Amino acid sequence: MIVLLVAAVGLLAVVGVNTLRTQGASSTGPVAGEPLPPFAAPLALSAVTGDVNVAREAGQGEAGARPACSVRGPGILTSCDLTRGGPAAIAFFVPGRERCEREVDALVRAARAHPAVRIAAVALGGDREDVRRLILRRGWRLPVAWDRDAILANLYGVAVCPQVTFAEAGGRVRETTVGELGPVALGRRLARLEAAAR
Repeated sequence: MIVLLVAAVGLLAVVGVNTLRTQGASSTGPVAGEPLPPFAAPLALSAVTGDVNVAREAGQGEAGARPACSVRGPGILTSCDLTRGGPAAIAFFVPGRERCEREVDALVRAARAHPAVRIAAVALGGDREDVRRLILRRGWRLPVAWDRDAILANLYGVAVCPQVTFAEAGGRVRETTVGELGPVALGRRLARLEAAAR
């Protein structure tokens, strides 16, 4: 209980610091109709290290030395690659929060009937080894990025987890959901994304 309390306080502190470093979205996610905020993040199961790159152009200091969408390579998840050529859904969760992890389970189940929609998840903070064990324990087959300092919590307006942001092909935000929906409601949203992409 004490560990979870310390982790929650730590996450709030990180989000506060990130608020000063980045342009943020509202607490209900990025604005519908606008492009997804770009990012490049190491996949939790990869050997890639480093912080999440959220730079929109070259030379943005702590945000990144080069634009996030120009970062390529195995072991890296980028928002641009995720939505290139098809729609996508990104689940944001805090490791150790059961309801947040359940929503990733639900997204994985819902996505089986909607293969045209790419799905991914982002672990906001937490210990990387714990996140790796979580992925293996829950049998997640989707790409899971690890955001060490939770910078994407601010950029994507994550006030409560779970949060899922849905984007059309090319990266335009369609909507964001906050709280647990479960596989049926998530499936309806994935179906709408598929239909719009046809």
